[in-house]
Amino acid sequence: MSSPLRTAILGCGGIASTHATILSKLKDIKLVAYCDIRLDAANAFNQMYSAGKGEVYQDFHEMLRNVQLDILCICLPPFAHKDEVELAAEKGVNIFIEKPIALDMKMAERMVASVERNGVKSQVGFMFRFGEAIEVGKKMISTGEAGKVGLFTARYFCNSLHAPWWREKEKSGGQVVEQVIHIYDIARYLLGEVESVYCQMDNVFHREVENYTSEDVSATVLKFKNGGLATIAATNGAIPNRWISEYKLVTKNVTIFFEDSNNATIYHTDRTWNCETQIKSQKNIYEAEMLDLIKSIRQDTGTRTPMVEGARTLNLVLAVRRSAEEERAITINPI
Repeated sequence: MSSPLRTAILGCGGIASTHATILSKLKDIKLVAYCDIRLDAANAFNQMYSAGKGEVYQDFHEMLRNVQLDILCICLPPFAHKDEVELAAEKGVNIFIEKPIALDMKMAERMVASVERNGVKSQVGFMFRFGEAIEVGKKMISTGEAGKVGLFTARYFCNSLHAPWWREKEKSGGQVVEQVIHIYDIARYLLGEVESVYCQMDNVFHREVENYTSEDVSATVLKFKNGGLATIAATNGAIPNRWISEYKLVTKNVTIFFEDSNNATIYHTDRTWNCETQIKSQKNIYEAEMLDLIKSIRQDTGTRTPMVEGARTLNLVLAVRRSAEEERAITINPI
C-alpha cells in the first residue's frame, strides 16, 4: 500500500480550515506542515489537525527547504501570491490552489508554465464543477443529449463585509474576480469558451465603508463561441449573511434549474412523457476536488481543474472587469 501523501497548508485562514478538516480525515493524506505569517494561526492548525505533531513555519521558503512534500495546499488571499507555485513545482510538489490563482495574467501564465514544465499535478479550487447536478448537466451537453446550448443565467447574491482585504479591489480583484468567479467558471465549464463580454458594475451600497473599493453590484452579458448566451448578475447588497448562488440552463432538449451545484430539476422539453427529473445530492464537493487530485497523483491522470483552467477563468473575469472599466464590450483572447 502506498504511503500517505505528505501535505502542507500555506495560509491558515477560513477556507484553509475547510480543506484541512477534509484532508485530516483522508487516509491517503498526512498533514505534516503549516505556514502562515501569523504564527499563532499556523500553530492552531497544527494542534487542531495534526495533534501538534506537524511542523510550523512563518516563512514559506524555509518550509519548502525543510519539509519533504507531495502536495502543497495554497490558501492565500489573491494579493499574497508570489513565487510559491513556481518554487513548489520545481521541487516536484503537486499543487492545490484556491481561486483566483492570481490578479494578473502574467503571474497566472507563469504558474501554468511552471506546473506544465515540471510535470506536477495541479487542482484549482473550483469545487462547484464537482457538484452532482453540474456533472449531470455537463454529461448531457458533452454527449449531445441536451442538444444545442442556448442560454445560461445566474445570480450570486450575498451581503457581508467580508475580510478587510476583500473590500479593497487592489487586493481582492473585486467581487467578480474573487467571488463570482465561481459562477463564471461554471458557465465556461458547461458552455465552453467565451467570445466576448459586456459588463456594468458599481459600488452602490458601501460607499461610506472605509476602504471599500470593490464593486457590490454587477451585471454581465457573455457570448460564447458556440453561439450560446449568458447573463450573470451579482451583488453584495442582498440578504445579510445569506449566500444565494443559483443558475438556469436552456438547451434545445432540456431546461435545467439548478438550486445549487448538487441539486437541480431537469425539464425534458423534447418529450411528452417522463418530462421531469430531480437531482438531489449532499455530495461534499470540497472532498471531491481533493479526491480528484489524489487520484491524478496516484494514477497519473489529469485533474478536472488544472492550473490552466484556473488561468482561463481568471482571464475571463479580468475581461469582465475591464469591460466595466472601459464601458465597452471586450473580446476574449484565448490562452
